[in-house]
Amino acid sequence: MKHMKVGGLMTDGVVSAVPATSFREVAKMLAEHEISGVPVVDEDDHVVGVVSGSDLLARHELTARDLMTSPAVTVHAEETVADAARLMVRRGVERLPVVDVEDRLVGIVTRRDLLSVYLRPDAEIRRRIREDVVTGAVDLPGDAVDVHVLDGVVTLAGRVRRRGQALALVELAERVDGVVAVVDRLSFPEDDRPASPARTPHDISW
Repeated sequence: MKHMKVGGLMTDGVVSAVPATSFREVAKMLAEHEISGVPVVDEDDHVVGVVSGSDLLARHELTARDLMTSPAVTVHAEETVADAARLMVRRGVERLPVVDVEDRLVGIVTRRDLLSVYLRPDAEIRRRIREDVVTGAVDLPGDAVDVHVLDGVVTLAGRVRRRGQALALVELAERVDGVVAVVDRLSFPEDDRPASPARTPHDISW
């Protein structure tokens, strides 16, 4: 089961500036393309900074080099949407330039793009969990677990054979794109956790 990657959400063909781009040209880019910011790239398409609309309003320097926030906060196309969202929150940014394995600009992803994942219909989330998790990853019959989804909150109920299966179901369901939280109402007759080794007097710290 694969998680949605940033590359699947990003806008490619991204509008960008170079350090020598004038204040006027940057403002024109934002207005014409109805965007809130542009990455600034060097001659090798490496991201060296980002200029946002607020940068333009706060200052009136002559070029993108003077205006941009640097170093830029970027994300790789193969990173998960969840990791990108955490990075945005941690660094307090509204957009992330997306780079390839050689750190060259390939697109851009915004908070709106990331939030769209959490607007996935409950019926689609339920289908993904039943097919990808219950029958796919854990290899249980499709009707072995009751999967209920409301506003992205998943409730798993039913009886499975082992505790390990229950833990796997909850952990994998939490990773499905669009899931906000998982409520565990699973029961199991067998506890297949490895037993803790018995401690000897030599193990005791005095």
